[in-house]
Amino acid sequence: MGRILAVRMYDKSIVASGNSLVSDAAGTILKNGGNAFDAVVAAGFAAAVTEPMLTSLGGGGLMLAHSEDRGEKVFFDFFVNTPGKGVKESIAEQDFFPVAVNFSGSSQIFNVGLASVAVPGILKGLLHIQKRLGRMGLQDVTAPAKEFALGHAVNSRQGHFLKLLRPITILTDKGRCLYEPGGNCIKEGDKLVNRETADFLDQLCVEGDESFYRGEIASKIDYEMKNGGGLLTARDLATFEVHERNPLAVSYRDHVLLTSPEPSMGGTLIGLALSLLGAGELPDYKWGSGKYLVNTVALMREVERLRMAGITSPSALNTFLGNNKKMAKARTNIRLFSRGTTHISVADSRGNCASMTCSNGEGSGYFAPGTGVMLNNMMGEDDLHPGGFHSTRAGKRVYSMMSPSLLLQDERVKLVLGSGGSKRIRTAITQVLRQVIEFNRPLQQAVNAPRLYLDEDCLQLEPGFTKGAVERLKEEISVNVWDQQDMYFGGVHAVIPGSEGVGDPRRGGAVVSVSHK
Repeated sequence: MGRILAVRMYDKSIVASGNSLVSDAAGTILKNGGNAFDAVVAAGFAAAVTEPMLTSLGGGGLMLAHSEDRGEKVFFDFFVNTPGKGVKESIAEQDFFPVAVNFSGSSQIFNVGLASVAVPGILKGLLHIQKRLGRMGLQDVTAPAKEFALGHAVNSRQGHFLKLLRPITILTDKGRCLYEPGGNCIKEGDKLVNRETADFLDQLCVEGDESFYRGEIASKIDYEMKNGGGLLTARDLATFEVHERNPLAVSYRDHVLLTSPEPSMGGTLIGLALSLLGAGELPDYKWGSGKYLVNTVALMREVERLRMAGITSPSALNTFLGNNKKMAKARTNIRLFSRGTTHISVADSRGNCASMTCSNGEGSGYFAPGTGVMLNNMMGEDDLHPGGFHSTRAGKRVYSMMSPSLLLQDERVKLVLGSGGSKRIRTAITQVLRQVIEFNRPLQQAVNAPRLYLDEDCLQLEPGFTKGAVERLKEEISVNVWDQQDMYFGGVHAVIPGSEGVGDPRRGGAVVSVSHK
């Protein structure tokens, strides 16, 4: 089928991400004639180099695409698989162990090592998207990442992450050489150089992902895993596939939200929250008031109750909504470190839109031989494995909370958005959407506004709400008011096609706008 190019709809293309270099990479592609998908792929490669503690070519990702050129909307699933294909018996001494990371005033345990590595999907996903929807050559879209790999200055946020996750980065000689050259941890303003990744990107442009998934690199990974207590096999890598799925569509007021189906639980839970909100009348109270906070907590409690009752998939959500319309309407009136993840939103002048979220967990500490790429530790993330570590069959997609989304009105994309932030992804996205749609707040205000998150029996609350509203909230629940806004509460990077982009300051938000006048 031939490719039909849509006419220009807007005078500018816009990208929003969590790093200025990542946004610059996408902006360069857009200036040079690439579309939104060329740009998001370039940004994905660039993020893997400049945000190494958040994402990696050895991690997993999800992307939602609206192709105006092709007249289609596609959800790309390239999240990680459970490893272990071809492993005939359990490895007696798995390389799987906890590492304590010290945050300000507290510490958190992460599980790392070779047995924490799930089957990586980001590399295959980026190449798949580029071939499927991009217009430019692979050498063009990887050029910014290669430039950064040859040397770029570490910004304050990445310097902070490198310091926090030092117990993981220095687990191997490769990690120490890369992130602690000369015995000193790389910090803000230092130059980070990863020549192996630069050379690997050159290799990709010649042979694609052949070596990584089926050739020499895959064989070396297989060998080191077998001899080091890991579970990832050559067969796991060779059989990994990118899945194209239909997005989950949820009606919300006079809009439709397209968001993540399985393997994401996050999209379903966002859809559940919006469906409960949309079943009632528009709010008769102001955003930020005590009543707003109390009702938001009530909504969070109800969504959590329904999640525990099994509404974690699109099919379960559709069944619930079909059988409980009256009940759903009544419920709206009831009184009521976050994981390493990065998000990129792009809308080009022709109306093509891409929303992509990628994650490497915190990283396993293990580098794929000859690539400079640290693989993920998704098998060591407790909230992704409610049945226990290594309890799922080999080849099964691991579930995620990542929820790249598009908001439509009258079949046209009105907002491209997504967030990092583990369990807080869904609440961050829901709160931004609610402000924009129900309270008619400008996008910049909606993203910057203080957020809340129900953490079991305690409500985590960012500063910025009035004293009276907080006191009203304390009548309902125990409240922990933070001293400042924090990346814990997510990082929503969003774009209104043809109009504006907003990067969340909690996660280094950076916007690039390219004029086509």
